[in-house]
Amino acid sequence: MLQKSLNRLSSGSKIVNASDDAGGVAVAGRLGAAAKRTGVVSANIGNALSFLQQQDSALKTVSKVLERMSELQALYADPTKAAADINLYSTEFTALNTSLLAMTDDAVNTRSLFGSALTVSINDNLVTSTDSVAFGAAALLTAISGANALTIGGATTTTTAIQTIAEIRAENGAKQSVLGFQQELQSAAKINQESAISRIMDVDVAEESTRLARYNTLVQAGTSMIAQANGSAQSALQLLR
Repeated sequence: MLQKSLNRLSSGSKIVNASDDAGGVAVAGRLGAAAKRTGVVSANIGNALSFLQQQDSALKTVSKVLERMSELQALYADPTKAAADINLYSTEFTALNTSLLAMTDDAVNTRSLFGSALTVSINDNLVTSTDSVAFGAAALLTAISGANALTIGGATTTTTAIQTIAEIRAENGAKQSVLGFQQELQSAAKINQESAISRIMDVDVAEESTRLARYNTLVQAGTSMIAQANGSAQSALQLLR
């Protein structure tokens, strides 16, 4: 028992050999694997959040560009403007529209920023068909397709595009909220799983130190008694000589 106590304190583990607690070893192994998966799931959710944040930043820029295009629509409609001025507005409008079209091809790690929906698991079962969240779908090209012509009365299509982008951003924000809560949940799950493993595997230093002191005292006492017993035997032999 003294040796076992020393082994536990030196290793920091309550279970030095599987025979110490066979069931505990099995449970701790299963929980350990689950904790690692949970940690990765939490990281995956964090990556999804980063994707959505980058998408929202791009959509915010798109919204500003559309606002400027809407302003150009209004300036173009001013009947007092000279033809040269109108041509300048048209040049800027065309350049802004070209920049919007370029944004539709933006990607993160080869994943289209405005393509089809991506799916991230939200627990360590990794079953994307049920326990998952779809995110990232944003039909930017469709949203801006009607706002590509600078014409009298064309502000309506630009205004519609601005409204559509606002709706896409609202959906993006909702997904960020959902994933944020799921990441918080997974982080808490990982902490609890690791705590459970610790209760099974890690030695209680204070308790084990008490046991060590007790066993050490017993060993010393036993050794002393044996020494005294041997000494008594030697004394008896001396009397018989």
